[in-house]
Amino acid sequence: MPDTVTALPFTGNAEADALLASSPLALLIGFALDQQVTVQKAFSGPLELVRRTGGLDAAAIAATSPEALETLFRTPPALHRFPGMMAGRVQELCAAVAADYGNDASRIWTEAKDAKDLRSRLKALPGIGDGKSATIIGVLANRFGVRPAGYEALLPNEPTLADVDTAEALAAYQTGKRARKAEARAASKA
Repeated sequence: MPDTVTALPFTGNAEADALLASSPLALLIGFALDQQVTVQKAFSGPLELVRRTGGLDAAAIAATSPEALETLFRTPPALHRFPGMMAGRVQELCAAVAADYGNDASRIWTEAKDAKDLRSRLKALPGIGDGKSATIIGVLANRFGVRPAGYEALLPNEPTLADVDTAEALAAYQTGKRARKAEARAASKA
């Protein structure tokens, strides 16, 4: 990732935020973990994984026994609300990065032919669906200048983490997300 962005303000922890900006794999793992937990918890996971394993290497994580990886995820404080399931998802993600991209997560976007190809590559990864792929494309475009042909058409239509560039913006994003979820719940009951 370019040197111009030194941190993504997703966690409130300077070291975790710096890791997200410097490690494409950390960024992808954070997005994979970003469900059923706070943004801060999800995106702090990669740093905690580094602390528990000594580094972030997709091939090494993929080669770890599922039981050992689950133990790493479950050890207090657990890396996720659903540590067993998410250990498996992260392992699958890392296996895809290792096998399909030569253990280099940045190749997902640096070798994409265009934005549609990038979206397809992202959506093929375990734990990354439509919404997350659009948000990742937005983060790559807004923070790292990765703008493959046609990327504008694939950007999210609502506020996402792609719009977060400060701790205050993160707080506003989370407040807005809670309000949108509450509106959707109310609409579904009506």
